[in-house]
Amino acid sequence: MEMGSRTEVDEDGHSNKGRMWDLDQQFDRSIEEEAGRLKNMYTEKQTSPLLLLRLAFQSLGVVYGDLGTSPLYVFYNTFPEEIVDPEDVVGALSLIIYSLTLIPLLKYVFVVCKANDNGQGGTFALYSLLCRHANVKIIPNQHRTDEELTTYSCSTLIHEKSFAAKTKRWLEKDTYRKNALLILVLFGTCNVIGDGILTPAISVLSASGGLKVAHPRMSNGVILVVAVVILVGLFSMQHYGTDKVSWLFAPIVLLWFITIGGIGAYNIWKYGSSVLKAFSPVYIFRYFKRRRKDGWTSLGGIMLSITGTEALFADLAHFPVSAVQLAFTVVVFPCLLLAYSGQAAYLFNKGDHVIDPFYRSIPGCIYWPVFVIATLAAIVASQAAISATYSIVKQALAHGCFPRVKVVHTSKNFLGQIYVPDINWILMVLCIFVTAGFKNQSQIANAYGKVYAYLYLSKFHSAWMVQLTEYATAGTAVVLVMLVTTVLMTLIMVLVWRSHWIFVILFTGLSLVVECTYFSAVLFKMDQGGWVPLVIAAAFLLIMYVWHYGTVKRYEFEMHGKVSMAWILGLGPSLGLVRVPGMGLVYTELASGVPHIFSHFITNLPAIHSVLVFVCVKYLPVYTVPEEERFVVKRVGPKNFHMFRCIARYGYKDLHKKVDDFEKKLFDNLFLFVRLESMMEGCSDSEEYSWSEPPSEHSRDGNEWGNTMVSSSVNTTVVSYMNMGQISRSQTEMDELEFLNRCRDAGVVHILGNTMVRARKDARFYKRIAIDYIYAFLRKICRENSAIFNVPRESLLNVGQIIYV
Repeated sequence: MEMGSRTEVDEDGHSNKGRMWDLDQQFDRSIEEEAGRLKNMYTEKQTSPLLLLRLAFQSLGVVYGDLGTSPLYVFYNTFPEEIVDPEDVVGALSLIIYSLTLIPLLKYVFVVCKANDNGQGGTFALYSLLCRHANVKIIPNQHRTDEELTTYSCSTLIHEKSFAAKTKRWLEKDTYRKNALLILVLFGTCNVIGDGILTPAISVLSASGGLKVAHPRMSNGVILVVAVVILVGLFSMQHYGTDKVSWLFAPIVLLWFITIGGIGAYNIWKYGSSVLKAFSPVYIFRYFKRRRKDGWTSLGGIMLSITGTEALFADLAHFPVSAVQLAFTVVVFPCLLLAYSGQAAYLFNKGDHVIDPFYRSIPGCIYWPVFVIATLAAIVASQAAISATYSIVKQALAHGCFPRVKVVHTSKNFLGQIYVPDINWILMVLCIFVTAGFKNQSQIANAYGKVYAYLYLSKFHSAWMVQLTEYATAGTAVVLVMLVTTVLMTLIMVLVWRSHWIFVILFTGLSLVVECTYFSAVLFKMDQGGWVPLVIAAAFLLIMYVWHYGTVKRYEFEMHGKVSMAWILGLGPSLGLVRVPGMGLVYTELASGVPHIFSHFITNLPAIHSVLVFVCVKYLPVYTVPEEERFVVKRVGPKNFHMFRCIARYGYKDLHKKVDDFEKKLFDNLFLFVRLESMMEGCSDSEEYSWSEPPSEHSRDGNEWGNTMVSSSVNTTVVSYMNMGQISRSQTEMDELEFLNRCRDAGVVHILGNTMVRARKDARFYKRIAIDYIYAFLRKICRENSAIFNVPRESLLNVGQIIYV
């Protein structure tokens, strides 16, 4: 490849020496600016009441649409036949009340939401918290400097004989336990993704099924086409971002909650308030005593009152925790209680109307307006699962558990609001396939666990009603996500919060009793469609685990194939080659040591650049890495080798934007390192600033030259020394900076390793399928690293190698 060269004098006749003086002045200003930013960084901003109300209003359209539409179908799925004993309605209402209170309100809104990782929710956010408090991460690329980040909140003080210390040692002791924990997290994540596929399918198909009111003879094929058109429109508007979509959907959902709450209050006033005795848990015991096995299996219908809760926690990335809590406690929870109590009051007097209690209980004068609102609310209900899928995919990317895809910021004010184009279109295609494959919403309902009350309209089409009666709910994905969250939250309470054992047992015990009870109920109808979400989750689990396995094997290969420092020193400053003007940025996954690809590179080429920088892009188990602390620069070998290491650290909320000049930031930190390194040498008699060791003492990994390491977060004391003139620039420093600047002007080449992973010939057949086919296909279709960092094609050099596992 050709590297462009530049003249030594610019258009204004300024020499490199003059440019170096300008560069020094720019560094002085940049250091002062960084020091000023560091003083005020991470001071918690108080959200104004007006902004909090606005965000709470927007969260209704994104977070609570799914949970809010549950009153459409819960009582029908609980009582598929005519209600004989009115007291059964009171028992079912009591179960609904305490399910809503224990799971969405107490567990998620007030406990699980507090376990957010600086505003990030979902199973991977819980996993990140655990990784910071225990060594459970599979890829061992942690470094002690990572714990010095301002966002790396981790309490290290722990009593050796405490239960938390014993649990920590138990998790860290065995690799199989670490893998089991990761698989558990992936399984919960994949079930949420499966929810993101099934929810839009059934929601939209249910809404389009309402067309049979005006046109009873309309065929299923026409309804299917309408559903597909709505699905395409729903996913096509996602690129506008959560902020704009929520402004569109929030009024619909708010109007929906006000409507169902008002209708519920009206029915309680009209049909009697005797059903309010369901607030006593005694009626739950009486319900199971009367109905026995039928009461147990009816829990599949009761459980539908809490579907959508599993996406609530994952959607925290889009809105602050306080906004989500405010919206639920003030609007969602009271309106849902009124809606269910009103339907129960209606059914208590008219038990034969169990097929369509929601619509039959609507006053006749407002029937059609409510029908229109319900249709729109059913479409909006899928937004919670879609937004949650974006968030958890972004988090999985940072943990090396998902193929690289493009992630787009959709809001300048809220970095958690993102859009993933590839995932969006994949979800759309899968939703269309599910809709076309099941053909009507009753079949999808068995897979997902929902049957919308729109289907009372199917009296115009008796075949649908037969299928409704035949099939039952099986919300396996919903319960499984809740069980995974309970297990992870137990570990969080023990290792992170260090909660008292009484609170841990109380939380875990109540959650497991409720969720395991529901899970046992949905297992009865597993063969009637409940297996579908498990198949979808298993497919995504296979993709994510195979990708993570390949990533781990590539890292292990780099770790074991590191080039020894003795071999580098034996080559001499020229590295046994011709050092040509220019800079080479060698990308590697190693945070320490010289990668194997470097030896592969110099043994196949006759020349190498005058300056080499080994660039490691590393993702940490934190939500973000401040820009001032992103880069860590080290020197590799003696100074005359002109070899450096630059570690770029990112959190799972950080994105690589097109407007960010990664190369420029890297060079700024490299030049800053050279200047600070020289200053630290000048202060070698001071214990505080003695960051360099004699070159005869190697670091622990044997590849770094001394312990010289400077992060780009500058100590304000150093800035004051510079401003007071107490630290002078040495001639050596000026010479090296000028040399680096000339090399950068000569041309920069990005050297990327194109490592192919192949299974050994003696490997088992399932490993050959996983590596040679699945992983190879994923590598082929995923986004390239050069595209992520906006590397120009003319400056890119790929070095290929094959590893066998």
